[in-house]
Amino acid sequence: MSPRVLPTVLATALIGGILAAAPAEATESHQRPIRLLGEQIVPNALQFQGTTVGGLSSIDYDPRTGGYALICDDRSAINPARFYTATFPVSKDGVGPVTLTGTKPLLRPDGTPYPPLALNDPAKPQNEQTIDPEELRVDPWTGDYYWSQEGERTATTLIDPSIREARRTGEYVRDLPIPANEKMTPAAGPRQNLVLEGITFTGYGSLLASEVEGPLLQDGPEATTTSGALSRITLQSRFGPVLAQYAYPQEPLFAAPVPPTAFATTGVSSMLAVDQADPTKFLMMERSFSTGVGNKVRVFEIDTKGATNVLDVKSLAGAKHVKPVKKRLLFDAADLGLSTVDNLEGMTWGPKLPDGERSLILVSDNNFSATQVTQFVALAVPSERL
Repeated sequence: MSPRVLPTVLATALIGGILAAAPAEATESHQRPIRLLGEQIVPNALQFQGTTVGGLSSIDYDPRTGGYALICDDRSAINPARFYTATFPVSKDGVGPVTLTGTKPLLRPDGTPYPPLALNDPAKPQNEQTIDPEELRVDPWTGDYYWSQEGERTATTLIDPSIREARRTGEYVRDLPIPANEKMTPAAGPRQNLVLEGITFTGYGSLLASEVEGPLLQDGPEATTTSGALSRITLQSRFGPVLAQYAYPQEPLFAAPVPPTAFATTGVSSMLAVDQADPTKFLMMERSFSTGVGNKVRVFEIDTKGATNVLDVKSLAGAKHVKPVKKRLLFDAADLGLSTVDNLEGMTWGPKLPDGERSLILVSDNNFSATQVTQFVALAVPSERL
């Protein structure tokens, strides 16, 4: 059996439910609380190796170095689209300072950086046009990077979102296929800036899961203060073939903006596998913002077991008998005791802690704004909470 066939066979077995039954959850009264280990704020507009640090929209722990890889969502407007590496000491007793250790640009197939939107050439192939980077994960098999970007939707420009593989140098390797329903067309596909926000490896690296931040155009309206929305989670082989898609029920917008006509948005900004042995459970970060009110960030644990495979369902809005994934609230960032709840967008498991706790590391995207912060947060999550 070829090495490319084996992961797909493994994926099929895992999705089919050939998994041991999970142990019964501890009762609420016996669960230890999720606790804040500490936080660090990176100075605004910090200069590092010729770049302005900010826009950090994802974080992933790198077991090869003990550090972290972070993608920047600068669309080459300030500096070439890029990623950073950093260290952030975490222990049961607290956290240390964030130290940046490197940065490299993400490169196109021809070896050049991606252009800013203003200089984009629509005649170029899709994988050479401007990008909107959102999440980066370290490949557990090779140590290279898989990263997602949101593409573009305007009246004159349609650029598909993508999941790409890159070397640790930033060198382009390939594009993974994405479902047809996630491609940009004039009347269907993702909404502008509500596209591929989160990706995560599962099944010991044999599978890649991804999610769109908001509902596809054909899947119904965005969430409001009175109703949620349905977005999609995709599961595919690390080599490309798409295996399944599930409906994810998003929460209603937590508060109306002030004034009512001002900007507000909500959606899923990151996803993370709970256990590599179980490709049915993930953490989903729902991040919302309402002008005049602020940010609301909640993390939910979801389970895809028993959910309907909606890969071939053209519209979730009109579909009948679609069972979405199950979800439960893990925590609300407002309850953690943070100095501020900023625009948290990324999460990763960090070093293991004593007594059956796991460290969960969060990072915020400051949008290169002087009124926001680049925030690193470390939490201790007891094993019985998952």
